[in-house]
Amino acid sequence: MIPGDALVEAALVASSADETLVVVTDTAEASLRWADNSMTTNGSVRARTATVVAIRRTAGSSHCGVVTAAVTDGDDIAALTAAAADAADRAPAAPDAMPLLAGDGPDEQWGLPAAGTDIDVFTPVVDDLTGGFDEADALYGFAHHQVHTLWLGSSTGLRRRWVQRDGSIEINGKRGGLSGPSAWVGAGTVDFTDLAMPALRTELARRLDWAGTRIELPAGRYETILPSSVVADLMIPLLWSLDGRGAEEGRSVWAGPDGTRLGQRIAALPVTLTSDPAAPGLGYAPFVTATTSTDSISLFDTGMSCGRVDWIRDGALHALAYPRSAAAEFGAVATAPGENLLLTGGNGADLDDLVAGTERGLLLTTVWYLREVDPAVLLLTGLTRDGVYLVEDGQVRGAVNNFRFNESPVDLLGRATEIGATERTLPREWKDWFTRTAMPPMRIPDFHMSSVSTAQ
Repeated sequence: MIPGDALVEAALVASSADETLVVVTDTAEASLRWADNSMTTNGSVRARTATVVAIRRTAGSSHCGVVTAAVTDGDDIAALTAAAADAADRAPAAPDAMPLLAGDGPDEQWGLPAAGTDIDVFTPVVDDLTGGFDEADALYGFAHHQVHTLWLGSSTGLRRRWVQRDGSIEINGKRGGLSGPSAWVGAGTVDFTDLAMPALRTELARRLDWAGTRIELPAGRYETILPSSVVADLMIPLLWSLDGRGAEEGRSVWAGPDGTRLGQRIAALPVTLTSDPAAPGLGYAPFVTATTSTDSISLFDTGMSCGRVDWIRDGALHALAYPRSAAAEFGAVATAPGENLLLTGGNGADLDDLVAGTERGLLLTTVWYLREVDPAVLLLTGLTRDGVYLVEDGQVRGAVNNFRFNESPVDLLGRATEIGATERTLPREWKDWFTRTAMPPMRIPDFHMSSVSTAQ
């Protein structure tokens, strides 16, 4: 295939638009799957996409045409750029139009080839994983590694390259056959060399041990301990809600009576919710790469530098996401959405410490099927899954039935009575879209289990 940097340059030359953005992404993936204590499939794939954004500037307006296609050689470039220019000619005026950002030459890595991966990346975990196949519990699961190499170029001189590496492993355990209790553990990683597989398997076995006793409970409000994975699943929708325009226009939980809630105290405890492209093990591209526009991000901001953003600082709302056009409109600071999420400022306690300090409550280990009910308060509904446990006098007494719950992550921050030590974790519900999180366990005094669920 034509190298990614060369494809960008060729597309910029071929484009007939007034201004052009080109994003080329080479993707390498490897996966490993197992079921009922046997490896079932493994494989690796490579793919490439190229996106051309053609911009027509007319008196007082700008028009964008965006076309994405699989491009492998130079013969595809002319058709791709022509299609983007044609789309721009037919597009309505862009409400977020701004001057494209200028570049100052290519990155040092610009001319390097695409990075890759293959099934050998799983070598550090395979031996320990398959060692579990000889034990009594049936193991099911999936390991996945993705490497994206991105080249970004513009007719205004931007030349940026980034390699993003993300991996994850999930293990489900079943005890006593398919109708028996189940439990889940998972972890995120960059390259699988940092995973503590024995600890994951030990935790999985412990949760299945807890399920040896079955207890039925009614719906209601319970003191509930949320492990870091569940906290991640609940905080990610909060991150996605942090667009400034929605708040300014009164369409979101962040709208106040006289504008936004910036500066208002959100959390009961002095925690900080952060996105940081330089976070160790959780990094992402330190520049915007947008090929479409939303309330949070604009394709005209492509190439804009990204730094650390404290969305909530010491318990108070500190920042919202504004594209440059919205920032100019509302007198705000242009801020890009985050691609990782870290919640810090807890007391250093781990999950076992929170359990030990519980007189009576629930330990909720995973959630799924999360859906937004009311954006005005960011109310979410979802189901518990693979293990809800009753805690009494600091000890887990057994597994209870599943529930449907209704909660707002904003309200949870406001009601949390204990927040523990931050650790890297894997969200289960949002793993296919968002894996880079570091969260603490959290204690909620009155988590709302709205109804009993028959889901297994």
